[in-house]
Amino acid sequence: MIDNFSITLAQLNPTVGDLAGNKAKVLNVWREAESDLVLFSEMIVCGYPPEDLVLKPFFLKRVRETVDALVQESKGFKAAALIGCPWVIDGKTYNAVHLIHDGKIIATQTKCHLPNYGVFDEARIFATGTLPAPMEFNGKKLGVLICEDMWFADTAAQLKDQGAEILLVPNGSPFEISKSETRFDLARKRVAETGLPLVYVNQVGGQDELVFDGGSFVMNADGEIVFRLKAFEEDVVVYCHSARETEESQNTKGDSSSLPPRNDNAVIYKALCLGLKDYVLKNGFSGVLIGLSGGIDSALSAVVACDALGAKNVHCVMMPSQFTSQNSLDDAKAMADNLGCPYEIIPIAAPMAAFESVIPDLSDVAHENMQSRSRGLILMALSNSSGKMVLSTGNKSEVAVGYATLYGDMCGGYNVLKDLYKTQVYAVSEWINRDQEIIPARIITKAPTAELRDNQLDQDSLPPYEVLDDILECLIEHDMDVSEIAVRGHAEDEVPRVWRLLDIAEYKRRQAPPGVKITSRSFGRDRRYPITNKFRC
Repeated sequence: MIDNFSITLAQLNPTVGDLAGNKAKVLNVWREAESDLVLFSEMIVCGYPPEDLVLKPFFLKRVRETVDALVQESKGFKAAALIGCPWVIDGKTYNAVHLIHDGKIIATQTKCHLPNYGVFDEARIFATGTLPAPMEFNGKKLGVLICEDMWFADTAAQLKDQGAEILLVPNGSPFEISKSETRFDLARKRVAETGLPLVYVNQVGGQDELVFDGGSFVMNADGEIVFRLKAFEEDVVVYCHSARETEESQNTKGDSSSLPPRNDNAVIYKALCLGLKDYVLKNGFSGVLIGLSGGIDSALSAVVACDALGAKNVHCVMMPSQFTSQNSLDDAKAMADNLGCPYEIIPIAAPMAAFESVIPDLSDVAHENMQSRSRGLILMALSNSSGKMVLSTGNKSEVAVGYATLYGDMCGGYNVLKDLYKTQVYAVSEWINRDQEIIPARIITKAPTAELRDNQLDQDSLPPYEVLDDILECLIEHDMDVSEIAVRGHAEDEVPRVWRLLDIAEYKRRQAPPGVKITSRSFGRDRRYPITNKFRC
């Protein structure tokens, strides 16, 4: 059994395509490491997922040059490092990892199980590697499982059969609710099958719609978590596999192996903040603009934005119409005051009067949508003037059934609530107010309304959100049929109605901004449905 072997777990936040920046992050940790080995996350050189960048030969050439530079820089470093990157071998591109030490690549391993589901399509861009053999270093045999390879028994078994003494798992595993439990369960299976300890390092940070939550960990040969690194933050921790040092480190490094109960609202909130922060900062925006309506969705979006970016970088705009209630005006102002962010009021009466003069016979629905589009136009103009990105505020329930206006409230560069059902929006908002009232109570307790006509409520057009969200989750995340969903207490005619609304809104969703993935099946790459689609339940 491997003993007195120290490993630095380097849980970093790379940026896809930033080869120079990622190289600097790697060297900052590697150069100072006093351990035997530094374990970085999957594809640390280019960031994960690199998607179709991998199909560009000149990108792969730059990656190779970056790796060559890292190899040269490593001369004289005490520690070896496992460095992941796309790598061309005999004309084929692989998801690979190199063991590098003192100016040399000692060994290279390729990923053999390529995920091709949900947000993943690695089989499209990478060649399939072979079952791995252990990497030998300083008399130790290191068994490396590249991310998805840990999900299958054959890779770990192959490594065990060939004498591996420890399992090392570089990962790019994106966040979704309950994902950490899935990782622990799979790790325990591999540990139970092999009798080997396991070290798991995950990427952290936001990348477009994905959030990588970190939460790297060490599991001993008994399947117990020795310690965990921080969730949603960069973290670097040294682990030494010896009885004495492991016992000492459990109380000083990372989180205790006795984990607290999971609070989904707290975890979701952290994911929303990190996803938005990295999207805005990595893409070079100076801040965000939010249409603050006095409703729950824009309120939660504003809280997340202020937490993620700082209140001074969040500009809230109330755009009242003749249908905007005084309560909404008061609540929006109170919301902005509570957050301490810049706030202004720009009425839409003048642009609406201009549109009504051009098109005097607007139907009721057209008039409602025109209000939303007037607000979108104002926000986009402010965005062009300021360089701030418009943050769209629609939730998953509304986006699912088309209860959103194309080129209106769907305007924006990002939607932090895109994968959060309306009932989850309320739950997270109530959690935010657990200690003090940040979101004014009336915003949470009043009936939701778009205020596009007199006395309008969302439930004039939609089932109650607790009903709608349950049906939507059954249809979207679980692919259940009508009879299965009806058994849950829903009227049979209600389920086909929601299904129809879901299907006919697909064309809108194709034009919607990206947003943080929270559930097991978000709109976008997770769920690819045809727009032209005559299949009905």
